[in-house]
Amino acid sequence: MQDSGSIDIVAPRSARFNTPLYLKSGAVLEDYELVYETYGDLNAAKSNAVLVCHALSGNHHLAGCYADSPKSAGWWNNMIGPGKSIDTRKFFVVGVNNLGGCHGSTGPASINPKTGKYYGPDFPVVTVEDWVQTQVRLADHLGIDQFAAVAGGSLGGMQALQWTLDFPERVRHALVIAAAAKLTAQNIAFNDVARQAIITDPDFHGGDYYSHSAIPRRGLRLARMLGHITYLSDDAMAAKFGRELRNGALAFGFDVEFEIESYLRYQGDKFADQFDANTYLLMTKALDYFDPAYLHNNDLSAAFRAAKAKFLVLSFTTDWRFSPERSRAIVRALLDNELNVSYAEITSSHGHDSFLMEDRHYHRLMRAYMDNIVI
Repeated sequence: MQDSGSIDIVAPRSARFNTPLYLKSGAVLEDYELVYETYGDLNAAKSNAVLVCHALSGNHHLAGCYADSPKSAGWWNNMIGPGKSIDTRKFFVVGVNNLGGCHGSTGPASINPKTGKYYGPDFPVVTVEDWVQTQVRLADHLGIDQFAAVAGGSLGGMQALQWTLDFPERVRHALVIAAAAKLTAQNIAFNDVARQAIITDPDFHGGDYYSHSAIPRRGLRLARMLGHITYLSDDAMAAKFGRELRNGALAFGFDVEFEIESYLRYQGDKFADQFDANTYLLMTKALDYFDPAYLHNNDLSAAFRAAKAKFLVLSFTTDWRFSPERSRAIVRALLDNELNVSYAEITSSHGHDSFLMEDRHYHRLMRAYMDNIVI
């Protein structure tokens, strides 16, 4: 095995689909576009493809950099590449910006061909099941009949689970990382507070802020700040920021004084410059609605009767947003169906964000599992 290397310059591609898409909500999209990236080469047997599904604020840009932005490394650049845990000398890796996204795929900021105006609030609510349907169409477009693996963290892990239920013959392995089979009431509550911050922003204009040349920046900023708190652990925040003061002394006011306040505001401002508010609403609703056991009298074991894939399920000790118990519930349901399951609970101080971090033990586990996938 050679030393780990990085993917160099990459470029996104796009695919347009003109066959109507019938969404779970009952809405229909007559046509739509998906933006995606690929890494590595598809082998002659087309048996080495790996689909990586993104989380709430992710996109298709998994690894490598863009020619016009050498610092624009993909969000899983530490995981994907030659000699890395998902080795692009062995696998053909596909990343796609989900429908409803704001990084090129058709979404609220796209033009509705029926009206010639932005979709805005008229863009339909999409679900994890809808995304899997579009990903299948993309696989068909790429000539991939079956994925060697579908992988993802958080909301991406939910998509990996849904693949094994809706298209059990088209996925051999599912890597479900820092995910859950449904959100807790607390998680739904966090999402609703974040959405309310956006919806009540005076610049939201009922979701039609595009035609007002406005951005609900304050609401989106607050939503991201709230979300970011839940992605981190108390230990991680304490170690990185503690109670450090920016200027070394109390100011007895309401401006930024503590380093953690400065960090959260920076993250909020950065996110508000890069992400679409309507997309944020859609993504959090997709999280809320995901519940494969719902149609099986809340019996998760019954929900997984259709699955045939082999599974790797990973959780992180300090992840309180998607706690290890949520992952263990998935493992129990899979074992009830006598499926092949590998599970690890990884000690990490980074909270929910652990699945994005470069951690030697975590990456070795991923590498070991991926190395054993037969293509």
